[in-house]
Amino acid sequence: MFKRKRKPRKPLWKRKSLWMILVLVTFVYVTNSSFFAKESVREPFLLAHRGMAQTYHMEGITDETCTAERIYPPEHPYLENTIPSMQAAFDAGADVIELDVQPTKDGTFAVFHDWTLGCRTNGEGVTRDFPLNELQKLDIGYNYTADHGATFPFRGKGIRMMPSLDDVLEHFPKQSLLIHVKSNDPAEGVLLAEYLSKLPTERLATLTVYGGDEPIATLHDRLPDMRVMSKATLKSCLIPYLAVGWSGYVPQACSQTQLHIPDKIAPFLWGWPNRFMERMDKQDTRVILVAGSGDVSSGFDTLEDLKRIPDGFSGGIWTNRIDRISAAYTKK
Repeated sequence: MFKRKRKPRKPLWKRKSLWMILVLVTFVYVTNSSFFAKESVREPFLLAHRGMAQTYHMEGITDETCTAERIYPPEHPYLENTIPSMQAAFDAGADVIELDVQPTKDGTFAVFHDWTLGCRTNGEGVTRDFPLNELQKLDIGYNYTADHGATFPFRGKGIRMMPSLDDVLEHFPKQSLLIHVKSNDPAEGVLLAEYLSKLPTERLATLTVYGGDEPIATLHDRLPDMRVMSKATLKSCLIPYLAVGWSGYVPQACSQTQLHIPDKIAPFLWGWPNRFMERMDKQDTRVILVAGSGDVSSGFDTLEDLKRIPDGFSGGIWTNRIDRISAAYTKK
């Protein structure tokens, strides 16, 4: 009788390699699985973009698009970046208000989105070429239209409605605000740092500043404890995290900052959502979930949008329609 030949065993080094790979895969899974993470006891918070603002369609939008010329038919009477719009947003349930600032000729800050005046107002020219008192005489609702210029529903209603940053901080002395620097001018970062440095420490703790790489870098150099964000700070945190976050390690650049995470990209982050949020919480970093791919100011503005927010997410939710989302979110 012939004896059956025994199958040769794999070399020892190959068997060890397989075990090492299995151990590594198990380690990565356990380290990053939300299934094994503690459930956050904190509820998500709501961030209202520009307060209670008129919204517009996003098709073909660029940095040069005049959004006042493409608004939807108005559903409320508020204009973005005004005291009434911010108050309405807080009253509707916002936890944080985002607002835009522009430097003025007399060295202060106007709360206004555009670097030029022609899109929204009855004025012309560059915002920073005018002193605050002249800017505040303008009608900031002058050019809003939902029907290609057939009617202008906010004309005459935006006169003296452009606030200064002083006005906003005085009206909302304790509320959380996200200040947007709209330029990439480092001098603007210096000016804003000088302005903010006069505020009490406890007030600074309720403020975050984001914007162009250069003004944010100069501001942070002067106010290192200020929570800031720019494209550069985002990259310095997230690129290394994507490389090594599988191990549970969080780069130093992810400490005490703010991250705006598009919901299309979020699932690729190690440990998303529970582990990731747990790690950022330990770093005192605030995470804001924005809609889409992050290339425009898309928000979670409908009931359908809210379905994309994962269970276990405990950060901020960016919305352009706080009036819809606040009530709806409590029912989610």
